[in-house]
Amino acid sequence: MDGISTIIAGMRSTSVFSALLLLALAFTLVSRQPQTDPRLKKAARYADRNGWTQVHLEGKPGDIGFQHGYLLSAEIKDAFRAVSTELMHDEKKNWEYFRQTAQEVWWPHIEQEYREEMTGIAEGLKARDVKLDVWDVVALNGWLEISYYDKWRDKGARHGTADHCSAFAATGSYSRDGRVVIGHNNWTSYSSGERWNIVFDIVPAQGSRMIMDGMPGLIHSGDDFGVNAAGIAITETTISGFSGYDPNGIPEFVRARKAMQYAASIDDFARIMKEGNNGGYANNWLVADRKNNEIASLELGLKNVILQRTKDGFFVGSNFPADPKLTKEETEFDPADKSKSENARHARWLALMEQNKGRIDVAAGQRFLADHYDTYEGKVEPSERSLCGHIDVSPRGMGTWQAPYAPAGAVQNKVTDAAGAQKMSFTAALGHACGTSYRAAEHLAKHPEFAWFKPILHDMDARPWTRFSAR
Repeated sequence: MDGISTIIAGMRSTSVFSALLLLALAFTLVSRQPQTDPRLKKAARYADRNGWTQVHLEGKPGDIGFQHGYLLSAEIKDAFRAVSTELMHDEKKNWEYFRQTAQEVWWPHIEQEYREEMTGIAEGLKARDVKLDVWDVVALNGWLEISYYDKWRDKGARHGTADHCSAFAATGSYSRDGRVVIGHNNWTSYSSGERWNIVFDIVPAQGSRMIMDGMPGLIHSGDDFGVNAAGIAITETTISGFSGYDPNGIPEFVRARKAMQYAASIDDFARIMKEGNNGGYANNWLVADRKNNEIASLELGLKNVILQRTKDGFFVGSNFPADPKLTKEETEFDPADKSKSENARHARWLALMEQNKGRIDVAAGQRFLADHYDTYEGKVEPSERSLCGHIDVSPRGMGTWQAPYAPAGAVQNKVTDAAGAQKMSFTAALGHACGTSYRAAEHLAKHPEFAWFKPILHDMDARPWTRFSAR
């Protein structure tokens, strides 16, 4: 309004005709000034910290969605470009196919709360002139489970279902203070992974407040690390070589978000994840309840669901299918091949848990996620077999990334404990926890077979550990 005051002051020394022209100009300027949407009143975006962007979202589902789309519009546009490029390349389908799947397969099984939130994201994007609609948003949210649907739809044809992540949870005599500790690193392509840098602090109108890592545009964490105000901390790793999908079930990204928001106990979490289970993005979920220092492992297949829990012990995840029946009936995985990344990392986790019994805390968890020991080779060597995954330097490749030297591996890391969870807080580090930075141009020069990544592949710096809390 300062511009209007200046114009009105100038009217006092001009002709009536000129004054009217100036007044008309003033109203034109006001009409073009961006108006603050009331849905943004409780939202905030904070200054970036070591590569992470933290946002506070609050209100009804549509409001939370609008805030998300508006505050992260540029990041969503960029992430969408990277994810859609990867999906179309990997699945050999055009983008309209993914939009159609979102509308016809997933949307009918999404409850109203999350329909409103994703519609709100699209409205927030529209307010910032980003030309993505609700079907683009839904397809983006389902990108981690589309290969499971395609594998079912194409009757077993080869599709690279995702193999992501290393994780642990410990409590009782295994942790330093006898309380829960939980940690996770996300494995994916470096192009999508270096964009997995949002810290979401969400206060929904219903359910619990939650703080979780995530990718812009997703209503769920995606790599699924988060803490809620009811005392539940959650993470997961995918089940390798999994087959099975129910198109009439509830999308995994909906159940994962709902569990993060509404679970107040391990039983709550298991119930929410099992209800309407469609087999998409099949995971071994690790859960910690800071209220009673209990941890659990929920191995969630489509046919086989195994829940284990303890107040004195640990659970680990490395894309290793633990239950023999699930492994035999629902995967193509060979648990006897010790050269496989999943088996080598599983063995390393078991050794680390025992070697550090009674001393596991946040600092230990951070060291675990930076570990380079290869149990198959019996030496320290970063590769697809180390907990800090470096597929880009491995001559073997793994899981989704069948080709050796693929630009993929561990892309970010998170750890928290009971004290941190009580404060709605966790520590996080972007890039490799070991401190090694990735340089895209150098890698593509050595491995031109991945040149198709060039438009979306950036450098990925290793960043220091940083603490984030609900604000």
